[in-house]
Amino acid sequence: MKERIYLSPPDMGDAEMAFVKQAFESNWIAPIGPHVDAFEKEFCETLGGGHAAALSSGTAALHLALRQSGVGPRDSVFCSTLTFVASANPILYQEAHPVFIDSEEHSWNMDPDWLETALADYAQRNQLPKAVIVVHIYGQSANLGRITSLCQSYGVTLIEDAAEALGAHYQGRSVGTFGKCGVFSFNGNKVITTSGGGMLVSENAALIDEARRVAAQARDPGPYYQHSVLGYNYRLSNVLASIGRGQLQTLSEKVRRRRTNFAFYRKKLEKLPGVRLMPELEGSYPTHWLTCLTVDPQQAGVSRDTIIAGMQRENIECRPLWKPLHLQPLFAGCKKFGGNVAEKLFRTGMCLPSGSSLTDEERERIVRCFIKTFENKRRSALSTLD
Repeated sequence: MKERIYLSPPDMGDAEMAFVKQAFESNWIAPIGPHVDAFEKEFCETLGGGHAAALSSGTAALHLALRQSGVGPRDSVFCSTLTFVASANPILYQEAHPVFIDSEEHSWNMDPDWLETALADYAQRNQLPKAVIVVHIYGQSANLGRITSLCQSYGVTLIEDAAEALGAHYQGRSVGTFGKCGVFSFNGNKVITTSGGGMLVSENAALIDEARRVAAQARDPGPYYQHSVLGYNYRLSNVLASIGRGQLQTLSEKVRRRRTNFAFYRKKLEKLPGVRLMPELEGSYPTHWLTCLTVDPQQAGVSRDTIIAGMQRENIECRPLWKPLHLQPLFAGCKKFGGNVAEKLFRTGMCLPSGSSLTDEERERIVRCFIKTFENKRRSALSTLD
């Protein structure tokens, strides 16, 4: 069996170990400490300002973003449909109702036209959503110009799920800084990792201060333990924050390498009939956290699933795109606005190995396997037609 090539493995360096050593030597192990404070500060500097709360996961950050935005039972929250389930689970945590918005072909993210239709429909019924969660999938910015403008026009809170998009920009500005809150993830497969962790960011210092308090079980000020509101155990540990500080130092290089992966795949694979890589939205700077493409079976003579199976036989990890949330059993009965763009992307789309530690030899092996599977199945399909 050939050595496994993973989709997006962690990419660790010496700086992480040095910071972890500091954490152990100082005995700051609990979910407080100097590395947590420094990680929050350095993260904000990376984004270009604001305030941040380091948390146990991106999901925890999104949950607190909704809570701090006043989302509660029976409220509606609009959300991108082509995304991981964690983008919408916190809506259910708050006993609110998800409403899903289809993707656009230009970015694969939330379609501003369908968002406008949905907002107009709910406004007419005097039932505007409490928030809109726009997700920046696979390191690609959504059309924040129009989406931000629409939310402002209707007076609806915008929350950015940038879990997959740290390092991405829209019109020269970091994603995650356009809405009331931005959410990031440091899961093991992300551009930078703390093994597990997340960050909530906002320009509103009071919002972040309250999020930190609620994330630490919402203890009231005083010499003893008194609790007046529901809290959570969501704070990031000092040890994991130390890993994040080391990872953050090489963020730009990690992004550069992932963009190099994308450029390599595009050059080698887009010559194949029916194969199209994820488009880059005009005015944006995507990280290509994962390089994604679609395979049109009518033009290609081969399906996405056939290619994934061929890659798996060669011990190369590939996956389909996210299954749209409006198709998930968990969200059966939830309203959706849009056509079938997200559904078509799900049927034809796949992700290639995209780690920042991917070597030239590994990229060549991936492309050889892809083309071999593609051409063999295509020849077989064409010979059947003859």
